[in-house]
Amino acid sequence: MKAGIASIRKELAGIFSGGEVESLIFLIFEKLRGYSRTQFLLASEELSQEELLQINEIVARLKNHEPIQYILGETEFYGLSFYTVPGVLIPRPETEELVQWIIRDFNRSAPAILDIGTGTGCIAISLRKNLPQSTVLACDISPICLETTRRNVQLNAVEVSVFEYDVINQIPEVSFPELDIIVSNPPYIRETEKTLMQKNVLEFEPELALFVSDEKPFVFYERIADFALIHLRKGGLLYFEINEAFGSECLIMLQDKGFSEIILKKDINGKDRMIRARLNKSSNSQKFRAQLFLYL
Repeated sequence: MKAGIASIRKELAGIFSGGEVESLIFLIFEKLRGYSRTQFLLASEELSQEELLQINEIVARLKNHEPIQYILGETEFYGLSFYTVPGVLIPRPETEELVQWIIRDFNRSAPAILDIGTGTGCIAISLRKNLPQSTVLACDISPICLETTRRNVQLNAVEVSVFEYDVINQIPEVSFPELDIIVSNPPYIRETEKTLMQKNVLEFEPELALFVSDEKPFVFYERIADFALIHLRKGGLLYFEINEAFGSECLIMLQDKGFSEIILKKDINGKDRMIRARLNKSSNSQKFRAQLFLYL
């Protein structure tokens, strides 16, 4: 086994940092043998020929910059397991901080929650698991995301209502309950920021879940905020994960739409990454409702 680990280190050196290589090695053996970290550190068994072949295949794909989450078909998010497949955005550690914020705000309550653009379902499922009295709905426009979320709902043995919905175009017609929480991690990376992205993201993860045009970088935030004006109950909360470059602009947009008690929150890396806003039903929301009906 030591020889196998040494071989992995040698093959991945120069492609990943030392810390990343060690994390990848543990994930590989966790998948192959179901090792805990302690078991991995103590293990000394020889690798079978089949295991060596599997490791060689995994390493070859890693050297091609394919994400380990797609290679192994799974990842961990907020202490839970999630299936991950190409075409569905891989959950990020930063998003765990958004989930933690919501759980702290609604601990010991029974909120009605909608997760817009659910992807793997990581936000919706983690909230349902940790707020057991909640009612959770999750929507997405992508069939593969909806299928993956449903698989993850079964994997984690929770009740989450999963359905197709395009929030930009408001289709298909859906009857939503009055909601206490609307949460979304929508596409927010501008096209011009592609040059800053790592190869494993650009070549393997879905553009639909990542990028917005430079001309309309706020399109999802604005549309979801408008949606919240109608479907959040009085005092309900809207949560976003955001592009760090647009914290102030997002705050101003929510103020202009009539939200209050807006909090811009930094992530563990000190970047403006999350925002929360409260809806106080007012003339602003009533005016928007009337304008929407006239438009329709």
